[in-house]
Order: sequence, then structure tokens, then C-alpha cells
Amino acid sequence: MPKMKTNPGAKKRFKISGTGKIRRKHAYKSHLLTKKSKKRKRNLRYYTNLEKTDRNNIRLLLGIK
Repeated sequence: MPKMKTNPGAKKRFKISGTGKIRRKHAYKSHLLTKKSKKRKRNLRYYTNLEKTDRNNIRLLLGIK
């Protein structure tokens, strides 16, 4: 049976943490930044953990069992 290919879009958008959790970046940080507060933009910088509901689908796209 052939190896499962990793989805190229998913490998750009998600990272695996040291403990095995899937990390993602926040949305709404690409444009129209002048109207957003400094606090809001600062909090959008950091990675966050993926929600449980999406975890299984993303694991399939990344080729993780």
C-alpha cells in the first residue's frame, strides 16, 4: 500500500508542539490593521492550540495517526 501524502496547505498552516498538540496561527492579522487596537494585534501574533473538534481532520491531512 502506498504512503499517504501530506496535504501541502495543511503543512504550511499547522505545526506540532513538543507534546504532540497541533498549533495554529490566528486569523484577521493580514490587512486592515489600522483600525485594530494594539492589544488585539499583539494577541493575534501568537500560536494557539487547535480545538478538539478539528483535531482528527487536521491529523488526517498531516498524515499523523
